[in-house]
Amino acid sequence: MEKLKATLRDSARMRWSMMLLVSFLMAANYYFYDALSPLKSILQEHLHFSSQDYGIVAGFYAFPNTFLLMAILGGIILDKMGIRPTGLLFAVFMLIGAFFTAYGATEYFNNGGLGYAFLNSFWTGYSPGLKMMALGMLIFGLGAETSIVVISKILVKWFKGYEIALAFAINLGIARIGTALAFNLSPRLVMPDFWTFPIWFAVMLLLIGFLSFLIYTMFDVKIDRQFQSQASLMDAEEKFKLSDLGKLFTNRSFIFITLLCVTFYAAVFPFLKYAPDFFYHKFGISRAASGDIASLLPYGTVLFTPLFGWFVDKKGRSATLMIYGSLMLVMVHLLFALTTFNPYVLMVLLGIAFSLVPAAMWPSVAKIVPEHRIGTAYGTMFSVQNLGLFAIPILAGYILDVTNPGVNSEAIEAGANLVYTPTMLMFVGFGIIGFIFALLLKWDDKTSGYGLELPSNTHVDSEG
Repeated sequence: MEKLKATLRDSARMRWSMMLLVSFLMAANYYFYDALSPLKSILQEHLHFSSQDYGIVAGFYAFPNTFLLMAILGGIILDKMGIRPTGLLFAVFMLIGAFFTAYGATEYFNNGGLGYAFLNSFWTGYSPGLKMMALGMLIFGLGAETSIVVISKILVKWFKGYEIALAFAINLGIARIGTALAFNLSPRLVMPDFWTFPIWFAVMLLLIGFLSFLIYTMFDVKIDRQFQSQASLMDAEEKFKLSDLGKLFTNRSFIFITLLCVTFYAAVFPFLKYAPDFFYHKFGISRAASGDIASLLPYGTVLFTPLFGWFVDKKGRSATLMIYGSLMLVMVHLLFALTTFNPYVLMVLLGIAFSLVPAAMWPSVAKIVPEHRIGTAYGTMFSVQNLGLFAIPILAGYILDVTNPGVNSEAIEAGANLVYTPTMLMFVGFGIIGFIFALLLKWDDKTSGYGLELPSNTHVDSEG
């Protein structure tokens, strides 16, 4: 790291300021992703969606990263082209997708507005509003996941050798404030004559996040000039090559941490998509209060993720924390599925589980994978993760429809309740699989020598 001395990154104030700037974009990203969750019943009321229709809109976020491998391609583009062009390009995709999603819900569009006739000309079993919102979420997801990859590389760039686990943890905590606020604000921003306002508000936050990233790019230019050029940071043989992608898939530790990522997140993010509706139907809680309970998870991570990140920096034990978090996730979902235990307490416990695993997992990648491959590594993880984010919301909606025959939007308006037990047991299954991969990761770390159980500032050469 000799060439990195006496640069902006050596100033703690500058490091943390950069983290805050890019974290706002990530928080706006998370806010938009979850802004529809507390509105599921309202979408069913105004747009006549079924549970599976809602799952399609939620799941299409992950379509480009699952089937087009855009997060992997975005990671490769990031490693080849750099942070600024990649970040700006995919932030624009987020804005465009968010606009289309909000537009697809509007009364103007659904009464025959621009694009309605075209979308009504094919796949007539699905409404034009559903197709426009799904298209919007697809474009949003194309930008959102690669934007997170870009931010992850920014954190490695500024914090490697410093407080990297704590930086990742605080970044995640700020991002999840976006999720929490989405659950709190979306149901409260609904207006009788403007029920789509919560979605447009989320679009506005994304625009502000984009402007904050523009400010960051000015500092990124300056630090690159201090490095004298991005190429000077690495020898020729250390530059990214397409063959490096193959090296990732022959690295057992990277495979295990990637599979843990997809199964763990498959049991959390899709659950959050349905959580307010789950509390509304199982516990008879109002829509606003249901959103408040769901928000306890992201609010809890704001406190616990930095705490566990600090622990990883100082004490290590990353692989062990991932095991504990995966096991706690399984126990909480089992209690949700089979009991009426206090949902407030269970969401706090789920928040702890959702802090343990990410706080340990994301900085661990920087130990497993060399820095010149880090964008591709994170992109690969996000693409595989998106397989779960695409399929699981749709599968959850399908299970809800099949196990609740006759409970359609009209029946719900009349007071009928959905039974969520089979859907919750599905989430339990993914949690168990994630727990197994966490065990395998710790076992492999004993022979790989990456030092996942060591503190973050412990230097271990990674050949991944």
